Amino acid sequence: MPPRQRQQRRPPRAVIYRRRLAALGVLVAGFAAAWFIVASIRGGGGSPTQPTVVLPPRPFRIVFPEGFTREHMARRITAVAKIAQHERGKKPKLASAAYLAASQRKRFVSGFGTKPLEGFLFPATYDFTVRTTSAQLVARQLQAFGRNWARLNLSYARSKNLTPYDVLIIASMVEEETAAPEERQLVAAVIYNRLHDHMQLGIDATLRYGLHIPPTESIHQSQLETPGPYNTSAIAGHYGLPPTPIGNPGLASMQAAAHPAHVDYLYFVRKPDKRHHFFTASLAAFNQYKAAHGYP
Repeated sequence: MPPRQRQQRRPPRAVIYRRRLAALGVLVAGFAAAWFIVASIRGGGGSPTQPTVVLPPRPFRIVFPEGFTREHMARRITAVAKIAQHERGKKPKLASAAYLAASQRKRFVSGFGTKPLEGFLFPATYDFTVRTTSAQLVARQLQAFGRNWARLNLSYARSKNLTPYDVLIIASMVEEETAAPEERQLVAAVIYNRLHDHMQLGIDATLRYGLHIPPTESIHQSQLETPGPYNTSAIAGHYGLPPTPIGNPGLASMQAAAHPAHVDYLYFVRKPDKRHHFFTASLAAFNQYKAAHGYP
């Protein structure tokens, strides 16, 4: 007879449980050791802490509102640079004198030729650090101008024999003469219509720019009688557009200058709310409105 095989006895459950716990402990220890090695390598040895990240200083911001001239922008730079120096304890490279120097000379602007930079210094919000130079800021403004100008369709202006520079000059006048956004195209239409009819433009803002008359001061008769390329009034004023923009317009005024309203208005005068204008194609209606509201 073949020998009887001995039946293997199964270990008690307690023993199996202890064995499984031991195996699990070995596995957990292995994972912990591997994590410690990787963390030590990333942390440069020592303890498994996260590396320290040094962030650059938060940049400052300078805001140039629409219509600001070069000189207005230079004064804004002076004010913001003082704040930056007070907060960081370091004097920024950005300075008004350097900004005026960097924006004074004529430059070649694509689509315009070589022009003075008034009108091309696009008004917007710009970040800067203590190392940003005035020349770098001017370059960024010119780049911003190019991006925004490229959004315009100048076909209507060309049909009226106006050059891109003419449109920019008109945009600067629209910017200075309007406070209500809905009137931009109406003011542009008055300028187009007066140019078409060979009339003097009669834009007070051009005279203020040429003679450096602050907006808080009234224009005197002697100033109206002062001849010059920026005097577009009916008294001693010249015909046509001023030789350069009178400020730096934003995109909305550029678009209005490229697409004026299709109206026959030739005159406008500010209403008593000092925000809106009365528009008319009639000189008689224009004079009646001025007289009714006590305007000279």
